Amino acid sequence: MRIFLTGATGFIGSRVTSELLKAGHEVLGLTRSDAGARTLEAAGASVHRGELTDLDGLTRGAAAADAVIHLAFDHDFSNFAANCEKDARAVGALSSGLKGSDRPLVVTSGVGMGSDGSGRPATEDVFDAANPHPRAASERACEAALQAGANVSVVRLPQVHDTRRQGLITPYVELSRDKGLTAYVGEGGNRWSAAHVDDVARLYVLAVERAGPGVRHNAVDEEGVPMRDIAEVVAEGLGVPAISLSAEDAGAHFGWLSIFAGLDMSATSAITRARLGWSPTGPGLISDLRRMDYSRPLAA
Repeated sequence: MRIFLTGATGFIGSRVTSELLKAGHEVLGLTRSDAGARTLEAAGASVHRGELTDLDGLTRGAAAADAVIHLAFDHDFSNFAANCEKDARAVGALSSGLKGSDRPLVVTSGVGMGSDGSGRPATEDVFDAANPHPRAASERACEAALQAGANVSVVRLPQVHDTRRQGLITPYVELSRDKGLTAYVGEGGNRWSAAHVDDVARLYVLAVERAGPGVRHNAVDEEGVPMRDIAEVVAEGLGVPAISLSAEDAGAHFGWLSIFAGLDMSATSAITRARLGWSPTGPGLISDLRRMDYSRPLAA
């Protein structure tokens, strides 16, 4: 297939590009920069110039492809709600480019969208359109596209990691470096699910190859790593203390990260594994955090 990939030069997208090409697909990668274009061409992919706010350009890219994987997202979490709405508009534009066909569109979301509010790990078969979490905007856009006849499916991400980046933990490490300590809320028992970036990239290939309308996948290897464990291994790497904060004090310490710091974001991928035959093999989150070089700022 010729696959239009947004976020093609990003942390996850660059690995997805490699896996798609390895599987024999063609990649049409979205990029807004000359450097990104050079990276895509060097990898063996074609270039589609544009950005997330260029909705007409997204529609044209989708129309020129056999399938679409949407990975791009504006990770400025200080404007998280607005960026989720921007993502929803991008989903609508991409689905417009596939209108009148069964060509698949695979959209990215977060595992929190599979939580039923009971405290159990999030699952693939749960979606609440009224969920107040801003990321629900992306999946509501998917539902609208499904109602219009599009072949839309979703990959929900946990903390995706290697030894250079780890999702929300990357800014957590930099905040801890600046503050001179790591922190967790209460006893730090809230858990964050995780998966290695290479395993996640392979899942995207399976998801687009076996796409079915309305299907949701959880890209989860580890169901939940306690926040206290994360704080302690980061503290060891930085050479700083790890402390507990009350919920009342968390906002002042964490800033925008306080939205997530005390959340339980555990999730299971049992349905995904059974459906796609996906078996993650990469190292765990704590292992990657132990092997990380803390002597320099992390990749942005």
